[in-house]
Amino acid sequence: MALDPDTGRVRALVGGFDFNHDQFNHVTDARRQPGSTIKPFLVSAAFESGVMPDTWVDDAPLPPLPGEPADWHPQDDDGQTEGMITVRQALVESRNLVAIRLLQHVGLAAARDWIGRFGFDMSRQPDDLTLALGSGSVTPMELALGYAVLANGGHRVTPVLIDRITDARGRVLFQAPPPAPLTEANRVVPARNVFLVDSLLADVTRRGTAAAAQQALQRSDLYGKTGTTNDGVDAWFAGFAPGAVAVAWMGYDQPASLGPGASGATLALPIWIDAMREMLQGVPVQPPIDLSPPPGIVAAGDDWRYTEWADSGLLALDDPTPDAPAAAASAAASSASAPPAAPAAWASPATTALQAPPSPPASAPARSARNASAAPAAAAASAVRAAPAAR
Repeated sequence: MALDPDTGRVRALVGGFDFNHDQFNHVTDARRQPGSTIKPFLVSAAFESGVMPDTWVDDAPLPPLPGEPADWHPQDDDGQTEGMITVRQALVESRNLVAIRLLQHVGLAAARDWIGRFGFDMSRQPDDLTLALGSGSVTPMELALGYAVLANGGHRVTPVLIDRITDARGRVLFQAPPPAPLTEANRVVPARNVFLVDSLLADVTRRGTAAAAQQALQRSDLYGKTGTTNDGVDAWFAGFAPGAVAVAWMGYDQPASLGPGASGATLALPIWIDAMREMLQGVPVQPPIDLSPPPGIVAAGDDWRYTEWADSGLLALDDPTPDAPAAAASAAASSASAPPAAPAAWASPATTALQAPPSPPASAPARSARNASAAPAAAAASAVRAAPAAR
């Protein structure tokens, strides 16, 4: 399905294969697990608690977590971990363990409250760490409206399925009211928060799990996120471009695996690309958002930060669990690119403490988080352990 992110007017809606065969509308009524398409909203919440795109988080196995099943061992599809990695690169690669650590840092209550701002029915989302992995349920329409907030600068819109109805003589029987203007009255997320999230989503379509989008459409103004649930049961791509936000989903009515290798990138993204190719015909490519950051955003090294955290904030998350230092140290040792650890007391996710960062090592190599794949050291490379997580 696709809609205009500024007005909520629905531009396309395909609810099934054949209405004569099945009248069930999958766009408005089918509730499925969103998988990793939920991660941008979690990252948005993290940005309000001191985490920034260049914050380091430990992509390492999780220690046993209180309240979680002993046999719960979340991991990524490749079964690999990367040690210390920036939030930007983690979303580009859709790293599950980092997403869980971010949720632990923000806190379940605060994260649920923030994600609800995007219009999601939080009664259908889990109240545990699997929230970070998209284990709740959403409809494609609900997900599109959430991404519309990211597409229009932070405003909720109401979907409009029917613009007008006319009779055989052309007389207007019904006319939908004009859309509400995008004002501070319907703003739900700060513009600077949306800017940071969008800058990450642009990297996803440029060099991440959805790099095929920019390659196929030959334009840089594409933003989005892939999503795949366990065993390839649901495949998603949700994203936007100038004038359109669209969601593609593939799955069976009765949940079952779509087959070996099934993923949002291989199944849903090609559908999204084909639809966007038609909708974007004649639409000029918009300049990169990097050229016009909103108030409250400053360049910090090779990335962006909130103004008040330009020289402070969290350069890395500290892991408060007893077993985490050893696990994190092991992960760091296995990754030659991992930044050195700072004292464990530097930043505590339990209190969201914001401290002045330690001085970076003189030998730390430079990197570009916005315009190149993230290499592990930067001006902010003196980092601590990541908070506990799981995906």
